[in-house]
Amino acid sequence: MSERLRPGDPAPAFTLPDADGKPVSLADHAGRKVIVYFYPAALTPGCTKQACDFTDNLALLAGAGYDVIGVSPDSPEKLGKFRAKEDLRVTLVSDPDKEVLKAYGAFGEKTLYGKTVTGVIRSTVVVDEDGKVARALYNVKATGHVAKLIRDLGL
Repeated sequence: MSERLRPGDPAPAFTLPDADGKPVSLADHAGRKVIVYFYPAALTPGCTKQACDFTDNLALLAGAGYDVIGVSPDSPEKLGKFRAKEDLRVTLVSDPDKEVLKAYGAFGEKTLYGKTVTGVIRSTVVVDEDGKVARALYNVKATGHVAKLIRDLGL
């Protein structure tokens, strides 16, 4: 099981390909707040709901100084299909080796339909302008999570 992050921890650096295969780094967002969210699979109902909620609230989040990056083990090609099908405007990046998922504590044992399985733990980490973890939320629900996050951030 990967170690969960806590507020004050340095956010693990990463560079991953986006839906177009272009590299996206956390360092590209230095000086801005970043919401990094981890989801199991593109084109599934819960992950679609969550990605659409982030897209629908992107202007509000960006206006408050937050960038949003979604991370999954899906290929860039699948992320491109997901983005096009759902008209998503959030940045989606591919972590097929699950190294970033593990570094953020978003991969490990979880309960799915009453069974213990190993996989992506739906999580959200808010990184401050200095690259430190401001909030680390694990086992979040796909539905209603973005609204709750916005309330918790005072936006």
